[in-house]
Amino acid sequence: MARVIITHATTYRYGAAVALGPHRLMLRPRETRNLRLLAFDLDITPTAPVDWSHDVAGNAIAWVNMRGVTDTLSIRSRATVDMTAPLWPVFAIAASAAQYPFAYGADDATDLGALVQPQYVDPDARLAAWVAQIVMARPTDTLALLTDISNGITAQIAYQARETEGTQGPLDTLDRGWGSCRDFAVLFAEAARTLGLGARLVSGYLYDPTQVLTGSGVAGSTHAWAEVFVTGAGWIAFDPTNRAVGSGHLIPVAVARNIAQIAPIIGSLHGAAAESVTMDVAVSVETA
Repeated sequence: MARVIITHATTYRYGAAVALGPHRLMLRPRETRNLRLLAFDLDITPTAPVDWSHDVAGNAIAWVNMRGVTDTLSIRSRATVDMTAPLWPVFAIAASAAQYPFAYGADDATDLGALVQPQYVDPDARLAAWVAQIVMARPTDTLALLTDISNGITAQIAYQARETEGTQGPLDTLDRGWGSCRDFAVLFAEAARTLGLGARLVSGYLYDPTQVLTGSGVAGSTHAWAEVFVTGAGWIAFDPTNRAVGSGHLIPVAVARNIAQIAPIIGSLHGAAAESVTMDVAVSVETA
């Protein structure tokens, strides 16, 4: 077990005083059977009222109602978690889903809903053709197939850190031959959906005390990966950036159908300096 402290500080500086509108924050780690949240603190300057809720996926949402004007906005979260996920997990996949293709039960199929449907336009089925190169036989082992897709992304696509906002579509990533962790996650999730599997995107943090994982900063880093629902085992984490299966190095914050739904901070502002904004982000993920 590892006890980990995550600090995530974001500072916005505007060219002049602006009026800030409502902000939605997704910074509170998501508790799972392998992750226990011990403490969470949120500091916002200028001080503003905060209301908490949960979205449709069960993510904790902090709604911040800004008042007045300011030329600086600082948002700092600090969380302490216990991580118990094994680095080499064994998944209790149901016999009915051990081999692909398999069919979800009626209730699971209904509840997964849009998570099974591809989210990006692909009129020529190019992504399905790319995945077909990996599915060498049918039936085939389900977990091995998903692992091969994850590894295939890393083998064919070069990792490139990108600080700018936004995420590439899966076809863009294939065409360009490079992408960030969130681009890899989107490509993997969409590939799983072309096979009729339920997949969701995950945002959070990468815990890497040995500094050997791709995408890990010196002090720590935000990260993105995907999960696929497999009957019996439930949601299985796949981190194609690091060719990893399971959540041994992963601290989830939010899950969603679309990567745009789990941005850490979303908000609005009004004023002449609205187009003149600089942003500084500092993330620390350290053993307590």
